[in-house]
Amino acid sequence: MLANKEGDSGLEARHNSRTRPRRKFLYNRRVNDDLFTELSAWLTQAGLAGTPEPDIVSVFCDRCVAAGIPLGRAHLFIDTLHPVHEGRLFRWGYSADESPVHEYGRTSVVGLDEPGPVSLDPQATDIWRRSAFHNMLQTGASLLRRRLNTDTQDEFSLLPEWLAAGMTDYVAIITRFAAEGIIGEMDAVYTSWGTRAPEGFSDGQIATLKHIVPYLALAIKSVSLTRMTRTLMETYLGRDAGQRVLSGRIVRGVAERMDAVIWFSDLRGFTHITDTAPEQVIPLLND
Repeated sequence: MLANKEGDSGLEARHNSRTRPRRKFLYNRRVNDDLFTELSAWLTQAGLAGTPEPDIVSVFCDRCVAAGIPLGRAHLFIDTLHPVHEGRLFRWGYSADESPVHEYGRTSVVGLDEPGPVSLDPQATDIWRRSAFHNMLQTGASLLRRRLNTDTQDEFSLLPEWLAAGMTDYVAIITRFAAEGIIGEMDAVYTSWGTRAPEGFSDGQIATLKHIVPYLALAIKSVSLTRMTRTLMETYLGRDAGQRVLSGRIVRGVAERMDAVIWFSDLRGFTHITDTAPEQVIPLLND
């Protein structure tokens, strides 16, 4: 998952764990500092180049394993501004027939000026409210660790699935944004890390993850902001107008001649509906 547009032989850009059998690494308890220096530099370049988020997450995980952190599974999600989806989840360590990207619906109406007929995603809402991250936001924690066993599996929503998949240790990290860097509900990058190593993660491996994950979060935020901007432009200006704005055609006073059709239409009884039942207008138009 990590590939520079021009390719990067050192990172094996197409070394994708979803399409190839996973290599068995001899885990090195002493993390290679030089490798992580290279990885942080690559993450910076990946963010600047607009490398797709799944590629960033995949190669990040592959390189961590190569450096001695025995990752078995990973989740990363970030909220966004989108008319339908609340955010996107990226997964690593799953089988090839399971999508590495999942777009989830709304889990809260907090922050909406007009709650109105907004519908929540029941499954995503339940998972979120029982998640480690929801708990961490309540307590203010930035890192949480749980050894996975029958005693701890029911504490948070993700743990039973990961225990069943052979994970022995779970680490959750929240990389928060400063107030000036928050847009809507995009206020942090949330990551989960699991291992199948019998002894779990070492303290040194967790410290390394805590140190390097902010670089990953910055790259993901950079690419996600670009995607979000394009989505908002196309949603509220239209695809053609949005692409024109994003291409830089925004100079005041510059006009362009074009052929156009102006279409006037009306819905029977629409004025009466807006006067007597305004709350029904948006559901009616959506239907």
